[in-house]
Amino acid sequence: QLVESGGGLVQPGGSLSLSCAASGFAFSNYVMSWVRRAPGKGLEWVSDINTSGAFTHYADFVKGRFIISRDNAKNMLYLRMNSVKPDDTAVYYCKIKGRAPRSSGTQVTVSS
Repeated sequence: QLVESGGGLVQPGGSLSLSCAASGFAFSNYVMSWVRRAPGKGLEWVSDINTSGAFTHYADFVKGRFIISRDNAKNMLYLRMNSVKPDDTAVYYCKIKGRAPRSSGTQVTVSS
């Protein structure tokens, strides 16, 4: 099970931290991803992190602004969102890489 939290309303240029609590599987064995779905659009990949947390990858539109991290001891995945833009408004999901998201996601709204 994956449960996201930390979403909300943030002003353009602001920051927000998302969390994802994992349970029921060997979290540390899996590459994890954040993806998002903006209003009226399809699912969009945001970032990946390898099992140890040593390697990360980002979509060009968040590179330099977002930071993905994980804590395997706590079975937690994180996404630090900096310098957010209105285009970042979306429901954000955490998931195992290569699998469809199966959680509720957390809504992020960027607006003044």
